[in-house]
Amino acid sequence: MSKLYYPAVFHVSEDVGGYWVEFPDLPGCFSQGDTIEESLEHSKEALGLYLDQSEDFFQTEFQQPSSFQKIMNQYKDEIIMLVEYDAKKYARKYKTKAVKKTLTIPQWLDEEASAHHLNFSRILKDALIAKLETIQKDHL
Repeated sequence: MSKLYYPAVFHVSEDVGGYWVEFPDLPGCFSQGDTIEESLEHSKEALGLYLDQSEDFFQTEFQQPSSFQKIMNQYKDEIIMLVEYDAKKYARKYKTKAVKKTLTIPQWLDEEASAHHLNFSRILKDALIAKLETIQKDHL
């Protein structure tokens, strides 16, 4: 499951202005912002940082969110929003560290590609992205 929606509680910060945000399902997951829009954006990042604790986000099991109605009943005087956590979107934005891979190709292919000054890493990355997009379309 790569997408989850967690209820977030947006509290008005009376003393300094703006909003602070908590996720009742996720102890210690907080955020803040000067405006409701900024608070929402920051809460998406906080949610991703909180949930993204493993090396392989495709294998991670996440705590299921509470129902929106349950959170609304608990926080009657606050602003409640569902904040999306999309593991793939999060990974594409924040997990950009290059990872070295060793691969084997025929010698003739290496020589010809090198003669044309082709960037092996870029070509492999582009080909993998295209292949994954094809696989995703086939599963729809």
